[in-house]
Amino acid sequence: QVHLAESGGGLVQAGGSLRLSCAGSGETFRSNAAGWFRQAPGKEREFVAAISSSARITPYATSVKDRFTISRDSARNMVYLQMDSLKPEDTAVYFCAMRTQTWPSSRKEDFDYWGQGTQVTVSS
Repeated sequence: QVHLAESGGGLVQAGGSLRLSCAGSGETFRSNAAGWFRQAPGKEREFVAAISSSARITPYATSVKDRFTISRDSARNMVYLQMDSLKPEDTAVYFCAMRTQTWPSSRKEDFDYWGQGTQVTVSS
């Protein structure tokens, strides 16, 4: 069983930065793809970014490309999301997820394990 725990959320002003962390348990976490999704109130959960097991493939949602950076430290079973130039529309609960494949996906249906989420609020 894989357990994922997000941290690093909080309140930030527009234009600011936050770094989210996702701690994964189990040997499989480091050998599989991971991703970040977000869900704003009243909206569907949407893709933000993903990363392959090798970290060489990192797709992003258009809305965050060039502002957010996903990375991983496989030795520590960690995945990160560096968020810069934050906007009020980035406000959401952010979820870390893992799929039991090595290549990433932008579809939430392709992910098998999810964390509980961490709140990010960007004030204008």
